[in-house]
Amino acid sequence: MSDSATIIKKTPFFEIHKALGAKILPFAGYEMPITYAGVIAEHEAVRKNAGVFDVSHMGEFILRGPNALDLIQKTTSNDASKLTDGKIQYSCFPNLDGGIVDDLLVYRIKEDQYMLVVNASNIEKDWNWLKQNDDWNVDMEDISEKTALLAVQGPNAAAILQKLTDVNLSEITYYTFTKGTFAGESNVLISATGYTGAGGFEIYFDVAKADKIWNAIFEAGKAENIQPVGLACRDTLRLEMGFCLYGNDINDTTSPIEAGLGWITKFSKDFNNKANLELQKQNGPTKKLVGFQLVDKGIPRHDYEICDAQGNNIGIVTSGTMSPSLQIPIGMGYVPSGYSALDSEIYVKVREKLLKAKVVKLPFYKG
Repeated sequence: MSDSATIIKKTPFFEIHKALGAKILPFAGYEMPITYAGVIAEHEAVRKNAGVFDVSHMGEFILRGPNALDLIQKTTSNDASKLTDGKIQYSCFPNLDGGIVDDLLVYRIKEDQYMLVVNASNIEKDWNWLKQNDDWNVDMEDISEKTALLAVQGPNAAAILQKLTDVNLSEITYYTFTKGTFAGESNVLISATGYTGAGGFEIYFDVAKADKIWNAIFEAGKAENIQPVGLACRDTLRLEMGFCLYGNDINDTTSPIEAGLGWITKFSKDFNNKANLELQKQNGPTKKLVGFQLVDKGIPRHDYEICDAQGNNIGIVTSGTMSPSLQIPIGMGYVPSGYSALDSEIYVKVREKLLKAKVVKLPFYKG
């Protein structure tokens, strides 16, 4: 581990989180707010109203020049040549061993200019991976440290944020973005890629404007009782949608085919480890990531064993919780393909007891 990896960083909103009484813990190398009023209350705020996440710990890279797309095409599984200006794509970096370096978002800002948004814990790893694969000497800039990012999520997010911008937010459809003036600041990027299933927007801006924009959003949302929300409810919200979390549900040893990410793996182009992944898709993977709900009483947690009826270990829980919206215990995990069909009976070992579960269709939360 490098010395830089051991230094705990702070986002530009750290003092605000502290003043608001947030529970702050280290996450992905940053001091991050985990909860304010409690996971359930914050989860409900996002599902039914509006909540503000500080996700400034995420990484942002700008790639420029005539070969920027070549590098993106080589390193990502999705087909970025399909992007037009103002469009976004979910993708992943396949490694050479069948696993995933990271999952990411690819923004096409204009021809020959892209922004890649990567996970906070993988910023250095992803940067090095891109450099290692760069056969064209592409102009790359890591703007992570100077970029603040707020995700305003929930059914009332659009109405609140519309008060702060002339940009018509109703025209920013899912997986699109635009740049404009927001809270009196120019060159703010507004996108719609939310990982909560509750709708809303992400606001990217210069860290120097952090306090001003945070305060403007909360002033604009005062009548609607907008709430600051932490990473704990971000996790419960994304799990209800069946969205993968890097480090839990996908990692260096899980392939996009196994993880159910075949839809972002386009074999119409060349990319790292294409041949092996294509073979895996044709033959079918030996294990698959599935969603399940417990039939017996209990809560599945990360790293709990998944077993067959005889108690033999067949897999592992990658994510699990008591769903705040559905009030049922839900989880995701890898099982042999023979156990991946809907309604398949599996068991989760909780305190040495086998609790019955069944495989269900994702997402858990249908809205």
